[in-house]
Amino acid sequence: MEEKHEQPVAEQPAGASLIRHGSALSLLTLLSRILGLLREMVKASLLGTSALSDAFSVAFMLPNLFRRLFAEGSIAVAFIPTFKEYLLDNDRAKNREFLSCIFTFLTFFVTLAVMAGILAAPLIIRFFGMEEFDETVLLTRIMFPFLGFISLAALFQGILNSLHIFTPSGLAPILLNMVTILCAYGLSPFTKNPARAMACGILIGGFLEAAIQFPFVLKNGQRFFFTGLKRAINNPGTRKVLRLIGPTVIGMAAYQLNDIVSTALAGNAGEGVVSSLQYSLRLQELILGVFAVSIGTVLLPNLAGYAKSSRWNLFNEQLISAMDIIALITIPITFFSLAQGEMLIRLLFQNRSFDENSVALTLAAFTFHMPGLFFIALNRILAPAFYAQSNSKSPTLAGIISFAVNMLLAVILVRSFRGAGIALALSIASAVNTILLLAFLKNNPHIAVGRALGSALLYTLKLSLLSAIAVIPLLLFTPRLLEIFTGRGRIIAYGIPLAINGIVFALLGIALLFVTRDRQLKKLIRLLR
Repeated sequence: MEEKHEQPVAEQPAGASLIRHGSALSLLTLLSRILGLLREMVKASLLGTSALSDAFSVAFMLPNLFRRLFAEGSIAVAFIPTFKEYLLDNDRAKNREFLSCIFTFLTFFVTLAVMAGILAAPLIIRFFGMEEFDETVLLTRIMFPFLGFISLAALFQGILNSLHIFTPSGLAPILLNMVTILCAYGLSPFTKNPARAMACGILIGGFLEAAIQFPFVLKNGQRFFFTGLKRAINNPGTRKVLRLIGPTVIGMAAYQLNDIVSTALAGNAGEGVVSSLQYSLRLQELILGVFAVSIGTVLLPNLAGYAKSSRWNLFNEQLISAMDIIALITIPITFFSLAQGEMLIRLLFQNRSFDENSVALTLAAFTFHMPGLFFIALNRILAPAFYAQSNSKSPTLAGIISFAVNMLLAVILVRSFRGAGIALALSIASAVNTILLLAFLKNNPHIAVGRALGSALLYTLKLSLLSAIAVIPLLLFTPRLLEIFTGRGRIIAYGIPLAINGIVFALLGIALLFVTRDRQLKKLIRLLR
């Protein structure tokens, strides 16, 4: 089969292009995140915020952490820009050799990491002060091979995204969540506890994430094979990827250490704190994953192409439009979530093992996680602007500094505020990271950072004001709505008031945007027409 390379396409307006591609991926990501939320609801129902729930959270966090460190982060930072160069050269032999070398190196390295993780699990888990120590070690060993499967899935995603093919990557995590939910109920009768059943689901789901993407890689003519390790390391493309990954791994390691140290602090802050932070983050990631990650995924190949061809006007337009779209999405959702947080948590999680104490713990974390949503989402947009220029050092330095800020604040705040203090520390550190990325971006004279920052600040202030106006009716009428539907079961008691408030907030928000002649709303309306 002949290889398929990207063909020249007509340029599209920056906002319309991002919305069109981002919306297609966002629909799949929305389904995935909803299923991910259902997975957390199943976990809340079966495990609540118990010590066993903390054990599962820590055990799953470890392979997930290494996945972000060595797989997803490296693919975005180093593989896609390098692979785009091979595609532009249009040399099938060099392209196949590069993919084979990367595939060989990744497989070898990740296999060693999985073996080390399984063997070192007891030593690692001692750091977290877990009440269910033996169970946490066992769950870690069950799920650590997930790292191998998900790393291959990330490589396949990088290949497909470089070819502007996003659908298989959107389908992959859907399988992970579906299988985990099915195993939680289907295997629980045959395992000692539901946590082990869910761990088996994670492992199977990771395999399916890689398996569903591989046929699409082959269909698009991207062939590769195992080669010698020495040959793989000496390949010029592999060396370039490793050079780009080097500083990135340091920065990502600092960022991921946030999770490790924060989880360790939470584990020692009392039973249920680890789980409550995970439930809160799941709600935040539902929004973040649907929009910010989708736009960032679509943005990177576009920015890389503009940077390589020195089309800086298009680069700037795309970046500014992406920042505005992120603000339009995250600012209103932040206001709504802060106003409706308790109702949302009770609706989604309160059940059997998830009691009033669980609600209080999760709400405290959620209240301080949500103000950081805008900054975390913005970082997902700003980072590709560096990676597109093959600059991984600047975001690395920003990550290290923000990590230090996060750890210092977390150690201070956890003493008085427990999980809420850890959540607040993360939000502040995310804001610091955004400021640093914008400052570092100014080093490239071709990037209109001043124009982008000015546009983003004015637009953010405008959206904050409009969101504050739109949320006022919710604060006034929510107590009355809860009185009307109380005692009718959890779904009706919280679901209907939440739905009514969501509709009112959305309609009022759209009306305010329309009255102020919002430019992004106009782009969206034109696209829909």
